[in-house]
Amino acid sequence: MVTPSLDLPWLAEPLNQALAHARSHALLVQGPAGVGQFDLALLLAQAWLCEDPQPDTRWACGHCGACKLFHSRTHPDFQILLPDALREPLGWAAEEGEGASTKESKSKPSREIKIDAVRAMLSFAQTTPARGRAKVVVVYPAEALNTVAANALLKTLEEPAGQLRFALASMAPEALLPTIRSRCQPVPLALPAQDLALAWLAAQGIEQPEVLLAAAGGRPQEALLWAQEGLKAASWLQLPGRLARGEVSAISDWPVPRAIDAMQRLCHDLLCLAHGAAPRFFPAASLPKSVQAAPLHQWSRVLQQAARHAEHPLNAGLLLESLLLQGQPALQQVRANKG
Repeated sequence: MVTPSLDLPWLAEPLNQALAHARSHALLVQGPAGVGQFDLALLLAQAWLCEDPQPDTRWACGHCGACKLFHSRTHPDFQILLPDALREPLGWAAEEGEGASTKESKSKPSREIKIDAVRAMLSFAQTTPARGRAKVVVVYPAEALNTVAANALLKTLEEPAGQLRFALASMAPEALLPTIRSRCQPVPLALPAQDLALAWLAAQGIEQPEVLLAAAGGRPQEALLWAQEGLKAASWLQLPGRLARGEVSAISDWPVPRAIDAMQRLCHDLLCLAHGAAPRFFPAASLPKSVQAAPLHQWSRVLQQAARHAEHPLNAGLLLESLLLQGQPALQQVRANKG
């Protein structure tokens, strides 16, 4: 994820399409989380800066001086805008001029891209390319731009300087200013084909990849992250039964947002069954054969409300116990059907 590569095989075709049909100085890679928006934005940036692109695909060569600088993250004509909270997870340490102030560094890293980062980018954009190819900015996730930063970026998108190019990547393009979206050429990135995703997960050493891929809604990078953080396929398969028995310990050591999300996925699948549809996140065999919709709809509303404040619970343990208790009228059906 840190350096652009085709380790994600499903990015090959979107990269081909984007390089062959780019008509704008700004591309907006958009699609669901966990499928490689950031990776594709980096691949585009490296291709635009490469000094010896492959003639048939226009992909970066990987061996020229520009590519070596890009891989070492010292290319003078490249800049990346990330929220401080994502720099460490993505492996991009804050660079001089991009980091938070001394006061901000003592607080929790921001999940926003702030105006100071955009101002630094604007200064970068005004200079001539050091290596003559282009100047490239990657913004991820674009929806993390706060209002002031987004408006500042908009002015540059409207009137880009010289050879300036942008690769924005977003999991929620509808959250962007309409004026920003209108100045970017969309690059859609869909869920990868299941066979590609399963083969990739298996190559990462994931056992029962089909279980975790389904649990992650078909998003392979998310499935891999869950596995790396300790989620086993067997634990996911046992989750409906354990929650039906009121075992909050099944999720008590998970981050609260992840625990609430898991309950929402279970509720979603039970509602699918109640309405005669196939489940999405759990195998049908792990779920009851007959459920009623009314208590599930009520639990779904409770979980949706809790998810809005999941990052800052006053007491995580009590919150999860309360949510599971409120779900018992729906989950009682699971217990009854499991006998």
